Amino acid sequence: MQVTYLESAAILVEDEDASILCDPWLVDGAYYGSWAHYPEPEFVPEDFNHVDYIYISHIHPDHFDPDTLERMDTDIPILIHDYRWDYLRDAIEELGYDVIELPHGQRTHLTGDMHINILAADGCDPELCGNYFGCTWYDPEAESPGSTQVDSMAVIDNGEFTIVDTNDVPFAMAESGCRKVKRDYGEVDLLCHQYSAAQFYPQAVTNYSHERKIRERDRVIREKHELALEFIDVFEPAYYMPFAGEYVLAGDLVHLNEYTANPPREDALEFFENAVDPDEHECVFLNSGEHIDLETGERSAPFEPADPEAKQRYIEEVLAERSFDYEADPIPTLSELQAYVPYAYENLEEKRVKIGYSTDTMVLVSTVDDVYLELSMNGGGYRYVSDPDLEEYDGYVKMEVDPRLLKRLFEGPHSAYWADAKIGSHLGISKVPDIYERGLFLCLGSFHAHGYDVNPASSETSDARVAQD
Repeated sequence: MQVTYLESAAILVEDEDASILCDPWLVDGAYYGSWAHYPEPEFVPEDFNHVDYIYISHIHPDHFDPDTLERMDTDIPILIHDYRWDYLRDAIEELGYDVIELPHGQRTHLTGDMHINILAADGCDPELCGNYFGCTWYDPEAESPGSTQVDSMAVIDNGEFTIVDTNDVPFAMAESGCRKVKRDYGEVDLLCHQYSAAQFYPQAVTNYSHERKIRERDRVIREKHELALEFIDVFEPAYYMPFAGEYVLAGDLVHLNEYTANPPREDALEFFENAVDPDEHECVFLNSGEHIDLETGERSAPFEPADPEAKQRYIEEVLAERSFDYEADPIPTLSELQAYVPYAYENLEEKRVKIGYSTDTMVLVSTVDDVYLELSMNGGGYRYVSDPDLEEYDGYVKMEVDPRLLKRLFEGPHSAYWADAKIGSHLGISKVPDIYERGLFLCLGSFHAHGYDVNPASSETSDARVAQD
């Protein structure tokens, strides 16, 4: 059996009987255009039309990438976890693929001797996951709770070799499942695990100094590396491959690249080789398109670190020139944005009441012309304020967002999704006090007008000091 590293969390698993392409994000432009690859891939999605199966762990666009799948053969069956909600299945089926939903923890035969076992990230706690927008609030009273998670991990084996692909699953969420996999499968030949942070923090925090961002970047990197050691301790693999969450910011966000908790791969290699006994577990870093043979341990080519100067030139000369999806839209007027707000606020309030959340922290969302939407998170309504004086608030979360993207966010998840805007670093966020209120960001994930018939073109300019009970 051999495993080829492609990009980020995309790997190709092959033996003489079957092949599985996992999480194929192979085309630049995830998260509304802000995420890109480096180096630029030397392959295209069509090169993988020969595979027998595609496994997609979850709906985040660096794992489920419609632009990649639209260029591939729709006759390839796609394997996913049987989530409680069908948003991932529906999105894949809209592209013309047949979806096979597999139950949690069930080893399933594919072709030849190849099997796959997909496990949900049980025990979801957004405080552990770090992705607060869009996550489901678990409802233990539901008649059929099912899996409420946004992520899954997979065990792929052919009876001789076993690969564990943890994708973005944080160890604390999946520890019980990991230990069960180890008990059930015994030896693990290759562990693929996350080692960096696919998130907006700290690069998109607008009230941090340069020095503060660098300190937080380094702290988060160290934290992610140390969490990865937990996976290695449990699975005790012969080989382990740190991967996933690898990206470079493009467009107007390129200046934030120095702050992302996404370290050079050679730095991560040095950390793991110092932290893990190489005689017990061997660290594997591969360049894009290269593979490891699990029977012999041989690599198709030695790992070559990227040239930092060449990378910076590519960022400045190529990636900086790219645009985001929404930048082709016309800039909306204030009245167009205001037309969505009553309906979006109603959805937000429904979510807030459902989960029983309340805080005196005020949310400020930029619109146009220095006008901010001021949102109460305790049922006090909303209003519009011009150039708000932040010293007037005891606590606030201020969000800077391009008005063209904001209009898409108001239209709802089929147009733009708060989770993706956040992870893509499109939202500039400052908060005082500097704490992360989990429930506040969870409620903001429902701040859209989906489900309502809104016609912003026919709306009149609203009162700039609207308040609502």
